[in-house]
Amino acid sequence: MTDAPWWRSAVVYQIYPRSFADSDGDGIGDLRGIIDRVDHLARLGVDVVWLSPIYPSPQDDAGYDISDYENVDPTFGTLADLDELIATLHDRGIKLVMDLVVNHTSDEHPWFVESRSDPQSAKRDWYFWRPPRAGMEPGQPGAEPTNWVSFFSGPAWTLDPATGEYYLHLFARKQPDLNWENPQVRSAVYRMMRGWVQRGVDGFRMDVVNFISKAVGPDGSLPDGVVQPGTAPYGDGSAGYICGPRIHEFLAEMNREVFAGLTTVPITVGEMPGVTVEDAVLFTDPARAEVDMVFQFEHVSLDQGATKWDVRPFRLRDLKASFGRWQAGLAKTGWNSLYWNNHDQPRIVSRWGDDGAYRVQSATMLATVLHLHRGTPYVYQGEELGMRNMPFASIADFRDIESLNHYAVAVERGEDPDEVLAALRVMGRDNARTPVQWDASPHAGFTTGTPWIGVNPDYPEVNAAAQVDDPGSVFSHYRRVIALRHDEPAVAHGDFTMLLPDDDAVYAFTRAYADDRGTVELLVLGNFTGDEVRAEVDGWAGAELVLGNYPDAPDDVERLRPWEVRVYRRTLMS
Repeated sequence: MTDAPWWRSAVVYQIYPRSFADSDGDGIGDLRGIIDRVDHLARLGVDVVWLSPIYPSPQDDAGYDISDYENVDPTFGTLADLDELIATLHDRGIKLVMDLVVNHTSDEHPWFVESRSDPQSAKRDWYFWRPPRAGMEPGQPGAEPTNWVSFFSGPAWTLDPATGEYYLHLFARKQPDLNWENPQVRSAVYRMMRGWVQRGVDGFRMDVVNFISKAVGPDGSLPDGVVQPGTAPYGDGSAGYICGPRIHEFLAEMNREVFAGLTTVPITVGEMPGVTVEDAVLFTDPARAEVDMVFQFEHVSLDQGATKWDVRPFRLRDLKASFGRWQAGLAKTGWNSLYWNNHDQPRIVSRWGDDGAYRVQSATMLATVLHLHRGTPYVYQGEELGMRNMPFASIADFRDIESLNHYAVAVERGEDPDEVLAALRVMGRDNARTPVQWDASPHAGFTTGTPWIGVNPDYPEVNAAAQVDDPGSVFSHYRRVIALRHDEPAVAHGDFTMLLPDDDAVYAFTRAYADDRGTVELLVLGNFTGDEVRAEVDGWAGAELVLGNYPDAPDDVERLRPWEVRVYRRTLMS
């Protein structure tokens, strides 16, 4: 498919700069540290690097609270360092995607500073300022303009005592939401984006971008959310901001204003919590020119109850039902992102694999099953090494605002601190944010100083230096999986057929693609258990084994050893 967009056969690698590599010994990763490790990325074979925010920020939410969209935070380096990183990546044929965080800014951004300075400010309407509820005084319990709850606990509104009005923040108090209803806001954002494109950036991963359109009434009001049992006094406001009434208009306008007429083809990825398959078809339909692919959360919510901290048992058939629905729904139109890990998710080998005796096997099985789906796969830093969740000893070891706020609120309302901590250990975002483990030297080779967050104590065993030249390592297997996507058109472009949807142990599917060789079919078999199992598939005896995670392969196609994965290929002549 020579006419297919380049990103359909690409693999994206996410870097969380604070934890990737520290070049100056201050304990925090930086741009020069990334430059020093580009060889690692090139050897892995990835096509795109997605860089989490490096902009100036008070770091209330680890850089997702931006105070200047057009510069680099000195913690990470300089604009000259970024230019060098872009050039170094481009020299290796790797593109760079920046994080675009424009649902909200920091409260220290000059736009918000001016907005809150005076109710008559020209930028007052750049944010959501609202008076208290009718008949209530500012600061009175329940006087917030809506009952929406923040993603980081507590109300989504904060009172500004100087003016007696509240401002909206779906996330932290220091992350006020921008008012995209104001065309001046949109124009400023597009101007900023064009500046980064002109600098050589190859696209954007757009943070919670389906939140930018709010359900604003004719009188400027926003609707209350539904109060669920146990959540009073706060309500779920998501109906008022998830895929709001003007979201398609805004994204189409962004595409026109920033990307129209470019000689190079960018990549635009919309992170969209709560999006449905039907929504995704619209967002990613090439004819609509909104975004290239969605980053959705359905599959990573399957082991959670009412909240992410309500941890439930994982069931493989639930995962297959979810992935199968997305594969079928986007088969004719649209595109999806494929991921297990990112900066917001715990480590997959600890979550759905076996991070003990079968760490290597389960990590490589999970990688293969994911990457062989239709969509663009993402590798999060350290995933290619099979990094585990961190064994946090106490709440003092955590750094993430979401975890710290949840712990404080939950304990205050009477929950058992040990149980709260247990959930944080499983689902907390800091699991993904411990430093990358480069070698067995102190602090895993991440820094010569004191790391900003603890290093996983397993680093003498799990590190890049021990894996890059080991053909049986997780790293080497990721190289083979990535190469298969590049070399075999059926992986990037083939049809998808789910097999054994009700099997609780085996994940099985086929990919099929017709070209001048005939119809090439791939069979993927993954064992999600620590037991030997059988995969009831017929007709594949004698097929070519193209990938596996054990050094040998049994003659019996249907027999799978613990956490084993195998990919077979056959060609049907037309």
